[in-house]
Amino acid sequence: MTDMGAAKYTELGAFLRSRRARIRPADVGLPSGPRRRVPGLRRDEVAQLAGASVDYYNELERGAGSQPSEQMIAALARALRLTADERDYLYRLADRPVPVPGSAASHVHPGMLDLLSRLTSTPAQVITDLHVTLVQNPPAVALLGDQSGFRGPRASFVHRWFTEPDARRLYPEADHEGQSRAFVADLRAAAARRHAKDTEAGAMIDSLLAASPEFAALWADHDVAFRRNDRKRLVHPVLGLIEVDCLNLFSEDGRQRLLWFTPAVGTDSAGALDLLSVLGTQQISEPTP
Repeated sequence: MTDMGAAKYTELGAFLRSRRARIRPADVGLPSGPRRRVPGLRRDEVAQLAGASVDYYNELERGAGSQPSEQMIAALARALRLTADERDYLYRLADRPVPVPGSAASHVHPGMLDLLSRLTSTPAQVITDLHVTLVQNPPAVALLGDQSGFRGPRASFVHRWFTEPDARRLYPEADHEGQSRAFVADLRAAAARRHAKDTEAGAMIDSLLAASPEFAALWADHDVAFRRNDRKRLVHPVLGLIEVDCLNLFSEDGRQRLLWFTPAVGTDSAGALDLLSVLGTQQISEPTP
């Protein structure tokens, strides 16, 4: 265990218990059940939502065990529907750096998490305006692959689209040019919406201009348009081509989007989407730090 002050670690456990007690099972898409001995969620339910073992989470609440990783802190913050201030406090209690906005560990608005938890059979995910995936539900992982392990510039799907050929396997080759144009126009709109002193979007654009002649040529066209409601053709490694409508719900500041995917009318995609829960998670390129 990394050395942490005993008082701070005890406070971390107490803070987790207090946040767990205020969450109703229905708030996170869990059944209430006829008999519950504790207010709020049980420890095993928090562990399940955060992707942690029950034993490990129990140790955290007792103020013992190993120092939680940044990824675990982010998962716990989402499981417990913490506000931005509460999330930052949890990072500091764990002696971990508070993530910068737009990173893969960014705070997700609790309202978006609530909507995501209710879309149990519909592929859905929350992404940033720079296309960094923050959280996915199981159907989205099955449809699009697990996008949670990418770090640094690679966390952005747009960055991978223009720098890593394997990222394009998700779309038919005939659609690549249109997707490239849409990504660049959306990125220009997102960058313009950010504060003038924001450096994250600028650094990403500079990186892509240097790494991708295709991106540089499209950027010079000065097209600008947020991606809102799209019809997409996706290539699944088992189910083949699936045509879906991708709908967007933007946060108030435009920095995050809830995306959900429904079968395109007039296609047989409904049956394919129903099969996602049977097939489970598809594998994509191995994330690296």
